[in-house]
Amino acid sequence: MVRHTVSDFAKWKGSYDNTGPTQAAGGVTAEAVCQSADDPNDVTVTHDFATVEAAKALASSPDLKQATEAAGVVGAPTIWITTKV
Repeated sequence: MVRHTVSDFAKWKGSYDNTGPTQAAGGVTAEAVCQSADDPNDVTVTHDFATVEAAKALASSPDLKQATEAAGVVGAPTIWITTKV
């Protein structure tokens, strides 16, 4: 899960929607985007992966950092890597 603030949700969402091939190559098997009910620029994204290692690899990717900055992410995102129980 990733939570971050974006400067413009529509711009960010357009960029995010174009990352499908990158997500698939990084091992993402399912995803969801949620907005805060109080602030549409407060965004939480969930990604499912087959392995924790794949999640960690994508989370630490320099390409991901560059893409989020270009999409208008403000500040550092909060990232949680969890497992379903």
